[in-house]
Amino acid sequence: MNEMRARSFSHVGITVKNFNEFVRFYWDVFGCPLVGVSDSPTERVRGFFGVDPSTSLGAGAREPSCKIGWIRVPGGAVLEIFEFQPQQPLVQGPWNRVGMTHFSLNVSNIHKWHAYLKGKGVTMVSEPSQSPNGGQWFFFVKDCDGT
Repeated sequence: MNEMRARSFSHVGITVKNFNEFVRFYWDVFGCPLVGVSDSPTERVRGFFGVDPSTSLGAGAREPSCKIGWIRVPGGAVLEIFEFQPQQPLVQGPWNRVGMTHFSLNVSNIHKWHAYLKGKGVTMVSEPSQSPNGGQWFFFVKDCDGT
């Protein structure tokens, strides 16, 4: 029997408020470099991404745009970031709303990382704690866009 399997995790796509601020945050805080940048043609932003400024901003709105970047995370995964114009505001949802709730980075010495991030002024959501099943230690923070 032929079994199909994914080989590994590749990337996650995140729409960001401010491209440069997001890139700076992940470089300054986690040492994750920006490895590529691209601007999407207006036709692709309208067609593929479905962004139409006339429906969201009314008549006279400028053409939609999208800047895309790729931030490399140690281990090989990528944060693919999108900055659209026009933008829709962030809508934070409860954990039981369908959709992505978070993504995780593996680190060593969780308590040292917690103190380091706190010292960098990163918004802390929780203190380090161990999974109820006795597994990994974890804590939650918010990045510059509230993710």
